[in-house]
Amino acid sequence: MKILLKIIGIIIFLIVGYVVIALLAFRKNYHFEKSVVIEAPCEKVWEHIASTKEMNVWNPFAKADPNIQITYSGIQGTVGDAYHWKGNDEVGEGEETITEVIPNKKLSCNLHFIKPWEGVAKTKFILTPEEKGTRVTWAIDNELTTGMKLLKPMMDMQMGKMFGQGLDELKVISEK
Repeated sequence: MKILLKIIGIIIFLIVGYVVIALLAFRKNYHFEKSVVIEAPCEKVWEHIASTKEMNVWNPFAKADPNIQITYSGIQGTVGDAYHWKGNDEVGEGEETITEVIPNKKLSCNLHFIKPWEGVAKTKFILTPEEKGTRVTWAIDNELTTGMKLLKPMMDMQMGKMFGQGLDELKVISEK
């Protein structure tokens, strides 16, 4: 019985220790980015990220629910181009709107999450010419609530997985 109580005490100590460290160590401002080099010129890659419809061809977040409902608005490929999504519990509901377009170089967007939790974020795609093609960097920035700070390591893992899948698919369709 004493061993069981010691184990429970150690587990509680570790959990409390993690919470304290996470709250102190993890900043409120969250930034995550991932890059890939695509063997295609910027102009060819741009075709696949220049509008919300084109992004959703390879966007793993839009593919996570086969029954997702997407409604587009605005003029595709311009500031104001937007889409609203509504999906299962994994996908939730929200809106993404293009806020900046620098053809063949940069696309910035505002994300508004509605469900399962309310939140906002900014995303951007930066295209940089390289010797073997184009480096595409996909980034997201937002502010973490206290509760979300505790989940930051899991968020990094999930974002890395999803951004990796999306960039890999973007690479495949851009190199065709």
